[in-house]
Amino acid sequence: MDLSQARSSLSLGFHHHNSPSHHTSIGDNNSISRQSSSTPSIPLQLLDDESVATAVVDKEKGGSNGNNNEMKEEEEGEKFKILGHEMCLKRRREVDSSSSSATSSSKRAVSNEQQSLEARRASVRAWSNQPLSVADPDIHEIMEKEKQRQIKGIELIASENFVCKAVMEALGSHLTNKYSEGAPGARYYVGNQYIDQIELLCCQRALTAFHLDSEHWGVNVQPYSCTSANFAVYTGLLMPKDRIMGLDSPSGGHLSHGYCTPSGKKVSGASIFFESFPYKVNPYTGYIDYDKLEDRAIDFRPKILICGGSSYPREWDYARFRQIADKCGAVLMCDMAHISGLVAVKECISPFDYCDVVTSTTHKGLRGPRGGIVFYRKGLKPRKRGTLMNQVDENEEYDLEERINFAVFPSLQGGPHNNHIAALAIALKQVATPEYKAYMQQVKKNAQALAFALTRRKCRLVTGGTDNHLVLWDLRNLGLTGKTYEKVCEMCHISLNKSAIFGDNGAISPGGVRIGTPAMTTRGCIESDFETIADFLLRAAQIASIVQREHGKLQKDFLKGLQNNKDLIDLRNRVEAFSSQFAMPAFDF
Repeated sequence: MDLSQARSSLSLGFHHHNSPSHHTSIGDNNSISRQSSSTPSIPLQLLDDESVATAVVDKEKGGSNGNNNEMKEEEEGEKFKILGHEMCLKRRREVDSSSSSATSSSKRAVSNEQQSLEARRASVRAWSNQPLSVADPDIHEIMEKEKQRQIKGIELIASENFVCKAVMEALGSHLTNKYSEGAPGARYYVGNQYIDQIELLCCQRALTAFHLDSEHWGVNVQPYSCTSANFAVYTGLLMPKDRIMGLDSPSGGHLSHGYCTPSGKKVSGASIFFESFPYKVNPYTGYIDYDKLEDRAIDFRPKILICGGSSYPREWDYARFRQIADKCGAVLMCDMAHISGLVAVKECISPFDYCDVVTSTTHKGLRGPRGGIVFYRKGLKPRKRGTLMNQVDENEEYDLEERINFAVFPSLQGGPHNNHIAALAIALKQVATPEYKAYMQQVKKNAQALAFALTRRKCRLVTGGTDNHLVLWDLRNLGLTGKTYEKVCEMCHISLNKSAIFGDNGAISPGGVRIGTPAMTTRGCIESDFETIADFLLRAAQIASIVQREHGKLQKDFLKGLQNNKDLIDLRNRVEAFSSQFAMPAFDF
């Protein structure tokens, strides 16, 4: 039998080894006779020298031969001789093959997962540490433009100021990351031990700044704004549709005190949820008419009587307010948002001597972050003037603290802004210093210098002057509206705001502008500088009058007349040159 026949015979024999006649051995190899009839068909191959050599090489290489060998199944052979030729019985190693493949895939998966994890970590690190100019060039560019506007402009809006570097650092700090619903020692979330320290310190400094005894006064520093603080007082002390009474907005009051338009439209939340009935200034003097106020209060009987406003340049008679509040059974509340700095340094009468509740913003005269604050009386109530001893409970205590604090949270707000509270604590520390007292005294001097300079130039001021940080300029005798004049000033890089004057149609066309001195005093301006500012203001009024006369009063025509106006461009250049002389706190040039 030749080799080819042997191969054929062996191949046929092993493909039919289940046949009953196939139980004899072939040649010298007894392994074939030991195959069980139940053994599955196994191919038998004849190995020549080249095949043996190849098998040895493959074995040394671990059975791998590039991409092609990955497609082949790994095999295991049992060698023996037939007719003098080496043969190999191949067995498929399906388990080993799948195991090797799974191991390889597992290693690749682990490697890919590690690479993916590192890539994600690197991505987060890169994203979280990018400067603003890289992270968002669009916002950065707009912010830079706003910075230049502030540097080159004259800021005369009475409710604006510039914060110091320390306040700005706190506002942009990691404290903004922490959620702190609740009060110190009673937070909803854990991890607030240091936040508690900051808020308690802020409260302590607030009482110190305004010379208050913690036995008789408490404070909440969490309100997001003074409007929020005011509404928290209403929410805590009133029921819906209860009555409040504050200064009418055209008379210099604030919208949050319950303003409604002449047509009856309810503008603020205070007027929507509560019944409001305002008192007004005397139309001839511009001063509050206290006699009419008392008559209205006794008839209306508000639950809360509010003193304080946003455009009133004179002192408030808190003692008279106290008498009226006692007569009509009202809680006396003061919104000192505009004059809180003057109150702190005792440059005006203090509402704390007479009021039950006092609210304020924190970003105007106080030079702190934008937010609100509310003070409330604690302890025993004093006996009302004119009340007989047997008509009052001498042990009656104020119940304001829990009601107001509960209104702030959880009734109206969620977690406080911890970065704001830290920044406020910094500002309040400064308020208690001699340097801040000197600053507020200069604010008042500058306002009076500005008022004198304007009246000397035949400008008409409401009440003829000021007792605080602002003046109210009535433009109606010049034939101008506050809106028209405000626009001219803005195009000259002077910021002030239109304001209603009692007796005009303030809702449609305010007849005056409000001008304040805190911001430019912060930049270092003194009386002589406000003389120069008065010249700028008068020149802006002259330009407005000329353009209005030549182009008409319609806003479209008026604005067209301002475009490329040489007088306006000249004034803007003078304003920018003047303003750029003064430093800006917290700005890196």
